[in-house]
Amino acid sequence: MIAIKNATLIMKDHFIPDAVIFIENGKISSFGEMRKAQIPEGCEVFDAEGLYVGPGFVDIHTHSDGTVFFQDDPVRASQHHLLHGTTSLLPALYYSMDTNAYVKAIGILREAMKDPACANIAGLYMEGPYLNTKFGCDRESNPWRGPVDREKHMPVIEAAYDLAKVWALAPERENILEFVCDVKAKNPNAVFAVAHSEAAPEQTEALMPYGLKIGTHHLNATGTLQKYPECRTPCVDETVYSNREIYAELICDSMGIHVDPYLLRLTRKIKGDDRIILISDAYACDGPIPEGYDGVDDINFDHAGEIAGSKMTLDIACRNMIKHTGASLVDVFKFASYNPSRAVGFYDRGEIATGKRADLVLVDYKMGIKKVFFGGKEVK
Repeated sequence: MIAIKNATLIMKDHFIPDAVIFIENGKISSFGEMRKAQIPEGCEVFDAEGLYVGPGFVDIHTHSDGTVFFQDDPVRASQHHLLHGTTSLLPALYYSMDTNAYVKAIGILREAMKDPACANIAGLYMEGPYLNTKFGCDRESNPWRGPVDREKHMPVIEAAYDLAKVWALAPERENILEFVCDVKAKNPNAVFAVAHSEAAPEQTEALMPYGLKIGTHHLNATGTLQKYPECRTPCVDETVYSNREIYAELICDSMGIHVDPYLLRLTRKIKGDDRIILISDAYACDGPIPEGYDGVDDINFDHAGEIAGSKMTLDIACRNMIKHTGASLVDVFKFASYNPSRAVGFYDRGEIATGKRADLVLVDYKMGIKKVFFGGKEVK
């Protein structure tokens, strides 16, 4: 048994100060205020020295460690995120891959998941294949133009069906329901996300009965419909706001480039704190920093000067969310751990509760990572 004492526990909606948490067989066995608990003899004791202890981060949408894609070096990317407190993650595979590239990358990550060094890989996030060709970095090389093609996408579904927790798509793509039904036939529990899209509300809402419940990087790579000149009509972002069931992913960089701080605060007001998911969307791209973006060091750009994801990990995203919105530590752990876990069906983690996985991070009040426990074991 392991005891972490002198901790301030970060719960779903409150703190427990001066607390102790017990770990047995990789799970949380009990916890509570130290004055009410007794540490058994022979227990391995770790003194948190007043640090905050929260559940490990769950990053459901990340492509890389900011430099190298997961499929190119899964150990390096996985370990980078783990050391920053991300104890569960879904590598995201982007729509610039053709059928063969998707299948190859899926195979590499499937093998990587057998390696203890990649044990925090918990599945895949398929950012594609059918997104709107107008949006996203590297869109000029999109091999998935035209109508849904079963011959092209079935090998991808066959390769990823049991690993893919989320399939991101543009609801306006021609015959998209055929693709959705092919995914559901292989995995009835698959979750869908509206992404890189200019779908009208009715197009997105038509897929909600099939499991669409995430807005991929909300307020990024979405279009605006206009029925009349100078009259804005509802599109993807408004649909995500309007539907309580849909979680809003947010990329929260330090300068508020992906999402303006005002819109971050607006999203909290509209969606509520139990429908926000912080993601890193870390990508690997070495394009030059465009003019006007001097000082930006936590996002990437492609060679056309387009924003290409981030260089962040979730601890950094949490810190930025605190700065931009006034969120508390309780709030950001909900955004970065509890909410993403529930969105993709990871009910055994994402909160401090008896019987849950002992994936824990120790942080200071500025969200500085001081220690990580993964499956009850201290990460060195």
